[in-house]
Amino acid sequence: MIETGHTDIPIRRQCEILGVSRAGYYYEPAGENPLNLHLMNLIDKQYTKTPFYGVNKMTAWLIRQGYTVNPKRIRRLMRQMGLEAIYPKPRLSVSISEHKKYPYLLRDLEIKRPDQVWCADITYIRMQQGFLYLTAIMDWYSRYVLAWRLSNTLDAGFCLDALNAALAISQPEIFNTDQGVQFTSVEFTKRLQEAEIRISMDGRGRVFDNIFVERLWRTVKYEAVYIHSYESVRDTWSNFERYFRFYNTDRIHESLGYRTPHEVYFGESEAITINRQADELIHLI
Repeated sequence: MIETGHTDIPIRRQCEILGVSRAGYYYEPAGENPLNLHLMNLIDKQYTKTPFYGVNKMTAWLIRQGYTVNPKRIRRLMRQMGLEAIYPKPRLSVSISEHKKYPYLLRDLEIKRPDQVWCADITYIRMQQGFLYLTAIMDWYSRYVLAWRLSNTLDAGFCLDALNAALAISQPEIFNTDQGVQFTSVEFTKRLQEAEIRISMDGRGRVFDNIFVERLWRTVKYEAVYIHSYESVRDTWSNFERYFRFYNTDRIHESLGYRTPHEVYFGESEAITINRQADELIHLI
């Protein structure tokens, strides 16, 4: 789908149009041996069921499944997948001290309208011969997924691409993420500050601070990952494009009164705009 010799549209722009990061375009299967890839897939599926499993419990669970593994190996694989258990514990991931951390702004906050709070996160996506990382930006109130991107690395670039795509639609009052280096990077936080968006970050090891995006990942894994076997980046990208279109416009949510995220996000946003315009008109009169 990408023309390498195109004289008018560079590869970077073609990737933006297709919703693929440049890292995804240049993707080569991750350099893990088949056994480690198999273990990572098992870890991913079990973590989705039991996100409170840390390194020791995950190691014990794999041993019970018949695999000869040790905590050192499982710790490395879980780090590579970007996974950590949901309870407070000793720090297992490497932080970057010069990256500024921001306070959590959502505690006791009533979320009552679209674009009040957006959230973002990253998850692991398995393939037949490797793996990718998926990031998504979601409106907290409506569960509408504004943008998503795939990458074969955990750098900040594909998260920034997703942010720019989401901001082309609208912008929130508050943007909430975890303290991952992708979201605390100067480039990412600067983009939010330029748009005058307040930045909120979860406490370390407190996945429930961003619970709605965690529920999104659980849904995505069971409905778009575990029932498929993706052969390539193109295959993965095209399937996720179809899935997120379905998720936004066709998949009803009980918590939304059996409406779709699209109906809630755009329907209530339009109503808010109309009410605001009416208030302004009354004030002028």
